[in-house]
Amino acid sequence: MSRRPLFYGWVVLAACTSVVCVGLGAMFSLAVFVKPIEEATGWSRSGISTIALINWLAMGAGSFFWGALSDRYGGRVVALAGGLLLGAGLVASSQATSLGALFVTYGVLVGFGVGAFYAPLTVTAAKWFPNRRGLAVGTVSAGIGIGVLVTAPFARWLIIRYDWQAAMAILGDLSWLLILPVALLIREHPPVPASAVPQAGGARERDFTAAGVMRTPQFWAIAITHFACCAAHSGPIFHMVTHAGDQGIARMAAATVLSVSGLSSVAGRIATGMLADRYGAKPTLVAGLAVQAVLVFLYLFAHNLLAFYVLALVFGLSYGGVMPLYALLVREYFGEKVMGAAYGGVFLISTLGMGLGSYAGGFIYDHFGSYAWLFMTSALIGALGVFVAMTFRPPRMLATPVPAIAGGR
Repeated sequence: MSRRPLFYGWVVLAACTSVVCVGLGAMFSLAVFVKPIEEATGWSRSGISTIALINWLAMGAGSFFWGALSDRYGGRVVALAGGLLLGAGLVASSQATSLGALFVTYGVLVGFGVGAFYAPLTVTAAKWFPNRRGLAVGTVSAGIGIGVLVTAPFARWLIIRYDWQAAMAILGDLSWLLILPVALLIREHPPVPASAVPQAGGARERDFTAAGVMRTPQFWAIAITHFACCAAHSGPIFHMVTHAGDQGIARMAAATVLSVSGLSSVAGRIATGMLADRYGAKPTLVAGLAVQAVLVFLYLFAHNLLAFYVLALVFGLSYGGVMPLYALLVREYFGEKVMGAAYGGVFLISTLGMGLGSYAGGFIYDHFGSYAWLFMTSALIGALGVFVAMTFRPPRMLATPVPAIAGGR
């Protein structure tokens, strides 16, 4: 009895997840470098932290650019180009002699290169699993959480063993060594003829262009929701450890709160993807956003380690869980043809929320001496996201043309 050949979609899914894991993990390891760079160079901490904001903006622009290219040339080409750029940015950053140089090498080059991974490869993986898109998208998204959990401590070990410059150069070399060969395994799924996809009521999907997508109210509804979602959770995530310390939690214990949140976010990404396959992306998203908004508000009442652990566990499930759902909504509303550009555009707008939320937390603390207003405004913005998500309506389907009957009028 012959064995069934391995479905190649699993190889593509593993490759996409691995590339996202390495790429996003490398970019987000910047947090580990802030203090060592400050101590070695004397550059201001706020100046070094500005690199993170530039990262988000460059990543957002890259997601749209690479997403549009992936619609035309496929995920493999885009991942290879992004891997080359990421490695070059990290190696160049290790040789930077000024803060301005780091803005360009790490902020722009690394951020723009990493933009080639999450949005485009999420689209590529989803095409291989038409009946299990939620699982595929959730798995790729989980690569972000895994990458952060693995790369940050590894980068810290490299810094202790050598110095920050050597550590950054090694991360750049490893990015080339790991991403480039794995990206070669990525293939595009053979296109499914439109006639093979049944549509209810004799209707068919509208044939969108990238420009046409961005003129629809549905695109902006999804994008605004994603922006509000990220603005609501980025501040609490970025300032979680500091806030716990302000409540009297020991530094090491406070750091583990963030680890708990990160671990649960990995589980949340996969779990909500599977829930979306069963119950639909929209209701799953609305529920996840509502839970997230409530949990952000509850941080106002956390004053001991147990409370922080419980909140971090459920908060991680919620903020991690909602992230894969936007790609599913984009595919559901606009189809596969322009999914890369459409999701890249949505992701671009969401990165503005990530950057704004992180910055707002520091601004609020500097002016009010606490994070209370951060949690209240974040919860309010999160509630706004719930409201907008509830208004989602799919684009109208087009009636399938009926062939003319010979001899008829």
